[in-house]
Amino acid sequence: MNPSAQRTRPAPAAAAPAAAPAPAASPAAPGRLAGGQIGTTDLVFFVVAAAAPLTVLAGIAPFAIGVGGASAPAAYLISGALLVLFAAGFTAMSLYVRNAGAFYAYVARGLGRTMGVITAYVAVVCYNLITPGVAAAFGYFAAEHIEQRTGAHVPWWLLSGVCVVVVGVLGWLKVTLSAKVLGVALVLEVLSLLVMEGGVLSERGTAALDPVSFDPSLLTQGGVAGMFVLVIGAFTGFEATAIYAEEARDPRRTVPRATFIAIGFLAVFYALGTWIVMGAYGTDAAVAAARAADGPDLTFTAAERFVGLWLSDSMHVLIVVSAFASTLAFHNAAARYLYALGREGLLPRRLGRISRRSGSPGPAVLVQSGFNALVILLGAVLAADPYLVVLLWSNSVGVLGIMAMQALAAVAVWAFFRRDRRGMSAFRVVWAPLLAAAGLALLTVLAVFNFSLLTGASGLVNALLLLPLPLVALAGFLVARRIRRTDPERFARLTEVDVERG
Repeated sequence: MNPSAQRTRPAPAAAAPAAAPAPAASPAAPGRLAGGQIGTTDLVFFVVAAAAPLTVLAGIAPFAIGVGGASAPAAYLISGALLVLFAAGFTAMSLYVRNAGAFYAYVARGLGRTMGVITAYVAVVCYNLITPGVAAAFGYFAAEHIEQRTGAHVPWWLLSGVCVVVVGVLGWLKVTLSAKVLGVALVLEVLSLLVMEGGVLSERGTAALDPVSFDPSLLTQGGVAGMFVLVIGAFTGFEATAIYAEEARDPRRTVPRATFIAIGFLAVFYALGTWIVMGAYGTDAAVAAARAADGPDLTFTAAERFVGLWLSDSMHVLIVVSAFASTLAFHNAAARYLYALGREGLLPRRLGRISRRSGSPGPAVLVQSGFNALVILLGAVLAADPYLVVLLWSNSVGVLGIMAMQALAAVAVWAFFRRDRRGMSAFRVVWAPLLAAAGLALLTVLAVFNFSLLTGASGLVNALLLLPLPLVALAGFLVARRIRRTDPERFARLTEVDVERG
């Protein structure tokens, strides 16, 4: 089943050395983001809001059920376990490398600066593509809701434009304000889903929890590969904890803690939510419904049936909030990649400047906002469908690239600790990264071969959508080669400023 064939409702360790007490927030030093502003809770809000849990359970999960069948809840837990393996090494390296361009810095320190520069350009493209795509989803959901409630037709691109402006303003202001906004949005999303799940369980009891979903034999059935492509994408954004390491309070503790909390929460929340949604109908009936025309409404119908119309209506409103929160989270991450590369001179150095008042990457925020507006404007001029084209096409490329970078970063972690484990266990910095790299590489290959499942397109369109990633990687290779040839001292200094000798 192709999830894009119809409109849908959503978008897209070893102990560290003892740390000193967390410092108070400090103004930005020249060339660096303001430190000591973000705590563990703030980081969790950033990454979980980016994943947009309501959006996943209301739309992506039904398609995962339709593609892979009853094993969808188990797939979320398995994907979470794989990402925990990745996080084990990822957070170990965060103790020594702190950079707003996390993937770039990790790969550069582990696999060499040439590979790091390649990763840098791919990361900028991926995060910058995801952001306007989710903003387009906000416009689509908001326009649909307004029309259903009032009968008024408001162009999606106008509402997406408002979203871009508001997100840009929040991105310019202190990062703690964004964390507060994301926190409120996330709590509302989660509460609505918990109320729905409580309603199902109160009426159906244990009958709603069919153990067949965790039968290992189901993972050998057809469609499972495509299901995992959909499921793993639901975690996209959790790696952003490391992007905020420069701005975090006591990053040696907050970054690892927030990363594991985010992955654990998402894995359990997605698995439980999907399991209970299936239990609301009965496993076989749920799979059949997910493969039918009413599949996108599976979660909303369960909410109305077991709790009331008011909850279904509230969830329709909150999915707009979810899209806004995801846009804000990805916007902040994308701006920090632009900032990190500007600071390194891999992009115009003006992008590496800091706003004196807020300590945010002001110029990068402006450029990111301009790019968001340009994509929305292009979609409007071309009369492109905001969900089926602007969102799915841009986010599919972005998610695929991030998966590939995760696999590469896992190898980089292994390489970084290969000669000196720095007191870490072999499992955390050797076996966990290698297992994660193998699993993520396999899923990346599956995503390429099942790309039509993500985009809803086929043939030439998919080929053209996939083309930018290797082209950008080639551009990164050529840039790195030029810097190494013309300015070897500068090449040798890339990411050095952000390495702690520990």
